[in-house]
Amino acid sequence: MTDIVNSVTFHDGHKAPRIGFGVWQVENNEAVDAIKTAVKTGYRLIDTAAIYGNEEGVGRAIKECGVDRKDLFITTKVWNDRHGFDETMKAFEESINKLGLDYIDLYLIHWPAPKIGLYVKSWEALMQLREEGRVRSIGVSNFNIDHLQMLLDETGVLPVVNQIELNPRFQQPELRAFHAENNIVTESWSPLGHGLLWENPILAKVAQKHKRSVAQVILRWHLQLDCMVIPKSVTPKRIEENFEVFDFELDEQDMNDIATLHDDDARHGPDPERFRLPKA
Repeated sequence: MTDIVNSVTFHDGHKAPRIGFGVWQVENNEAVDAIKTAVKTGYRLIDTAAIYGNEEGVGRAIKECGVDRKDLFITTKVWNDRHGFDETMKAFEESINKLGLDYIDLYLIHWPAPKIGLYVKSWEALMQLREEGRVRSIGVSNFNIDHLQMLLDETGVLPVVNQIELNPRFQQPELRAFHAENNIVTESWSPLGHGLLWENPILAKVAQKHKRSVAQVILRWHLQLDCMVIPKSVTPKRIEENFEVFDFELDEQDMNDIATLHDDDARHGPDPERFRLPKA
């Protein structure tokens, strides 16, 4: 079986769980119980963002989940209307206070918002926060190759992670190849394809072959692409099922069959080159 351990090492030397728990569209109160269930199941990475409006709930869950803070990996993100060095520093203070934490494991720029033109300044703020020890690792989300290259050209520092839309229908091969060449970890958001893949015949066939759910097959596919992945659910059974993906393996034929599902036009979320301020 392919040896996939539940951790990944970033180019800055820090480690992170390979599979995490996302809380997009989860309300504050709902987030507390969902995160407690996730932590009890075995998740240690919790992924939130300022725009999700649930950092307080995440912070409460961290305090009440029964696992030491040092054993959890917390990600949050700065939103598009807080780009620029000073604004990003202020946004970080707001997030860390809502979470009730002394430090963040991974802080991301949520979108490049190139029409605003300040993401390099925000990146410089993240670099400063890392120097101060208030953030362990720094990364980005939804950045294209040109945006990543701009960070490198302007600061000499590349993110440890780029969190991007990725699922069997939208596989982003060119961007993933750039990540691999530059030691950037690909982290998949909406990894299950927005619930639009449950009836796909290829995925259903692979799931039947391995006696697994389609969701488990998709998540295992992400892991075998060497991605981090953050599925979301508030249903305890689904939360548990999504974590049970380390004890089976997709073979080469499975991976090749799933590769045929890719469509360059299947992006479901916003285009990073055009997206600016509307809510994610």
